[in-house]
Amino acid sequence: MENSSNGETANMSHEYTYEYDEVCDKKNVARIGSVAVPLVFSLVILLSLMGNILVLVNLGVHSLQVKSRTLSLIRNLAISDLIFTAGLPFWSCQFIWGWTFGDVMCKGVSFVFSVGFYSSIVFMMMITLWRYLGWVRPIFARNSTWPKPAAWVLSILLGLPALFQNSVISDTYDPNLLYCKHNSKKAILAATYQQNILFVVASSFMCFCNIRSFQILYRHLHFRRGYRNTKITFWLMVVFFIGWAPYNIVIFLQSLSYYHIKDFTDCNMSDNLDYALYACTMLAFSHCCFNTVFDIITWRTFQRNWRQISLCLCHQIHTNTQPNSMYSLESVERNDNQDTVM
Repeated sequence: MENSSNGETANMSHEYTYEYDEVCDKKNVARIGSVAVPLVFSLVILLSLMGNILVLVNLGVHSLQVKSRTLSLIRNLAISDLIFTAGLPFWSCQFIWGWTFGDVMCKGVSFVFSVGFYSSIVFMMMITLWRYLGWVRPIFARNSTWPKPAAWVLSILLGLPALFQNSVISDTYDPNLLYCKHNSKKAILAATYQQNILFVVASSFMCFCNIRSFQILYRHLHFRRGYRNTKITFWLMVVFFIGWAPYNIVIFLQSLSYYHIKDFTDCNMSDNLDYALYACTMLAFSHCCFNTVFDIITWRTFQRNWRQISLCLCHQIHTNTQPNSMYSLESVERNDNQDTVM
């Protein structure tokens, strides 16, 4: 996966272009990447852990009150984001010191990171499809069972190539400096185009479902309530597109250098694409915490539940000796059963 090899460009001080066999000095590029990327990744890791764990805790409490397929899919999306987040500390270290964890960890981290990435996309598509079917074919959606294990199996299959495409490789100019990266030109191109194709398919699918949902809702009297219930899938699509579209464009442009296209083998163009990749990588990898932000902003039930849970905890702390006066979660159940889950 292209994500696994970001440290390659960031840490190498020189790079050969393919058209003129010219050596490009990458010291400035590497210096900027070794500072900016780890700093941003550290913030993303912190926000992702806090946000996704908060979502899982809230869902754990809410699942005791209301059973919802949508909530189950959001729970799996949060787990996917946490799996994705688990790989970021390793890539941060690679940007600073190179790869120091061995070949087995290189393959393992690349695989787990890929599974988190692909499962996140799969579950966003499933959430969008579920909301779409809820308006187009409500009876089918109500009676159907969702193959969440199949979604994880598909994600694992998509991530399997990372086990074979990534290896620990020595730097060209310093054999003591190691990187976890794609081990061949073929592996780089395969990973790039697999990610490009999945991005196009996922974006098109989510766009179609959201447009059709709003068209159907607009023709019905309950448009306002339906819009409130469907807007979370719209924001998931927007965050996904804004985060991953620039990244996919840049890695596609970088792949053109392997076909000896003159404009993309020039050192200035190579440096510009490297800088663009840094910026786009930091934006794209932030999606694991942006998802939870929009969950919190757009999901009214989440806001209400967490506010009431916080009140219960605060009241319990201040009235430990008066257990009968504690707020009861039964009040949360009564309030939530009067509202739509999403």
